[in-house]
Amino acid sequence: MDDKAALTAFAGLSQETRLRIVRLLVRAGPAGLAAGAIGEAIGASSSRLSFHLAHLEQAHLVTSRREGRFVIYAAAYPVLSDLVAFLMRDCCDGRSEICAPSLAGEDHD
Repeated sequence: MDDKAALTAFAGLSQETRLRIVRLLVRAGPAGLAAGAIGEAIGASSSRLSFHLAHLEQAHLVTSRREGRFVIYAAAYPVLSDLVAFLMRDCCDGRSEICAPSLAGEDHD
């Protein structure tokens, strides 16, 4: 991932509703969720949700597919993984033991 792609991804995540959508879709797994289920889960109207989902698609953070009359959205795991790798690329000047907890997904809150 280059700087421009990372900035686009960060811009996509820089709004509370969009961040909540991405986190929801990450939890949902590769099968994703129908737009209506996403709206219910985050309490967003269909027009507001549509705006945010379009923004996330433009940032390549989510993908969509049609299943009958439903549009299913899923997290773009390769892009999200690339974004994490972009952040950790030069971690601690080669001292990987410092970054190992972050790369292993440990929570540091």
